[in-house]
Amino acid sequence: MSRNEKLNLIVQLSIPSILAQVTTVLMFYIDAGMVGSLGARPSAAIGLVEPATWLIFSLVGAVTMGFSVQVAHFIGADDFAKARAVMRHGYAFGLCFSLLMLLTAFLIAPRLPMWLGGGIDIQHDAMLYFLIFSLIAPFHLIEYMSAAMLKVSGDMRRPSMMAILMCVLDVVFNYLFIFPTRTISLLGVEVTMPGLGAGVAGAALGSLLAFVCVALPLAYYAVFRSPILSWRQDAVRFVWRWQYIWNAMKISAPMALQYLLMNGAQLVSTMIVAPLGNVSIAAHSFAITAESLCYMPGYGISEAATTLVGQSVGAGRRDLCRSFAWMTVSSGMAVMAFMGIVMYVFAPEMIGLLSPVASIQHLGTAVLRIEAFAEPFFAAAIVAYSVCVGAGDTLKPSLINLGSMWLIRLTMAYALASRYGLRGVWFAMAVELTLRGLMFIFYLFRHLRKT
Repeated sequence: MSRNEKLNLIVQLSIPSILAQVTTVLMFYIDAGMVGSLGARPSAAIGLVEPATWLIFSLVGAVTMGFSVQVAHFIGADDFAKARAVMRHGYAFGLCFSLLMLLTAFLIAPRLPMWLGGGIDIQHDAMLYFLIFSLIAPFHLIEYMSAAMLKVSGDMRRPSMMAILMCVLDVVFNYLFIFPTRTISLLGVEVTMPGLGAGVAGAALGSLLAFVCVALPLAYYAVFRSPILSWRQDAVRFVWRWQYIWNAMKISAPMALQYLLMNGAQLVSTMIVAPLGNVSIAAHSFAITAESLCYMPGYGISEAATTLVGQSVGAGRRDLCRSFAWMTVSSGMAVMAFMGIVMYVFAPEMIGLLSPVASIQHLGTAVLRIEAFAEPFFAAAIVAYSVCVGAGDTLKPSLINLGSMWLIRLTMAYALASRYGLRGVWFAMAVELTLRGLMFIFYLFRHLRKT
């Protein structure tokens, strides 16, 4: 393949995934904006437990990757029957795991807001949001597993379309569930808009229903309609093989441990921010949501990297593996450098759409502009890690992520928070992401030079 052909393939795989990632973030962005219109307290309630919801989603994602990487390798080797067998194991094991996550969430929910240092005024809403949002776990597993399997088979379009549909449905459902019944003016005509008026709980209910509406049709297509993955093509009886589970665990376990400790670090970061007050909690949460619009293109390119590197490894093409690795990393850095400029320039508008509170807007803008300088190196860390996942190498990259997060970010954030407040926490974040990106570039250079 020529360089232009490789670049064209990266773009073809990345654009649908980028659109899916961006629309997913827009879903959370719009959610945050709707809740933010209710005031600082509801926003702080969601912001307090949001890292805990990310933890559940991340662990489900780690389990999924253990199976999708194997499927990518088998597809690269043209062994579609084994790819489908791994897929069956993935659904069965993943659903059991997601139900375990759901049970754990229900057990810790009553005390979680208190453990995180939230005030009495937001603890009830935070608990309710976390409980309802946790119900998404099994549907997220179905949606994420189906999308991942289709992506590694080369079908980026359908998962991306369904992600966009989920965003639209989430906006509609949240609009109906968050706000009470009210009269609005539409083209000069007074219209009564029905609403549940559930506030914070309504935001979680809307997201839950959107996931349900997307997960089931996506799974149906992956299982029954996909030209490569459809189970109808299997002529022999399904046989359970623990080797597939073991192989998945060798890939997923380091990732799951990483996500557990990385999101645990996010929870510790929230505990550092919580004593700074509701305004800081809300500004911290909104700034993370706003920043995610800028780094989602990096995650979109990273999914293309996992697919291309995984299939190259399965086909035994080490030359393609090295080439796709460097091209995806450099593309991610270029795109996110541009997005960093956008974030710096439009930070006031990005935060302003999320909250009408002036103090939240001012603080959120300041921390976003601090973070903008780290975006290209954040891209290097995101895409290089996905390159390693595609190659089945997850242990050492996970250690890089963990060491950087716990030894650099949290220690700096704790030291700076008391003197510089939320700005100090985000300065620590920017420094850590820059150093992490440099470490991943160095690791990838050494690793690929040996292959």
